[in-house]
Amino acid sequence: MDEVVIRSLAKWPNVPAVFGWLGLDRRGNWSIKGDRIANPLMIGFIGRNYAADLEGRWFFQNGPQRVYVTLEYTPYIYSAEVVRKMPVLTTHTEVTATQVREVMLDDRGGIVVRTELGVGEVRGADLAAIVASLVGTTGEPLEDADVERLLAGDHEKRVFLDYANRRVPIGTARAADLAKRFAFDPDPHPPNGAPDC
Repeated sequence: MDEVVIRSLAKWPNVPAVFGWLGLDRRGNWSIKGDRIANPLMIGFIGRNYAADLEGRWFFQNGPQRVYVTLEYTPYIYSAEVVRKMPVLTTHTEVTATQVREVMLDDRGGIVVRTELGVGEVRGADLAAIVASLVGTTGEPLEDADVERLLAGDHEKRVFLDYANRRVPIGTARAADLAKRFAFDPDPHPPNGAPDC
């Protein structure tokens, strides 16, 4: 969290939170009331001050005020690239994951990962980098036919993602169950009786 944010929290501790203004889409883009934020400095500031509360509600700490985020899908959106023949996952907040704990194919045709940073969908444009790093049980690269069967929902063959010298088995997930499974609130609202800023 930025130092200026920490200082403002100490100075003004009871500023009401804001709900329904800030959104995160499936490409990792921020928006205010549906209008995409394009300013790189603002995007960086939001990313550095993005966190979750104990109730699984994600927010941007804007000085002394929490601005809760409406998530189109997951709290993080990961980009993926292949570096030295290995995939590298980076959040939309520009933090690189060092560990992948779970990899799931969802029922929308996407790939969702849980890293030490949190759960997130891999951007659709970057799926090829993940697919290129899938291996079979003995570490053999997958044939094109194996990948096609996997993406079509055939999970008979055990498939793994090779990430940071660890093989992580590919599982499945239902998009509708992710929020409950990973304890996040995709659409935070103020508590009953609290003002809706």
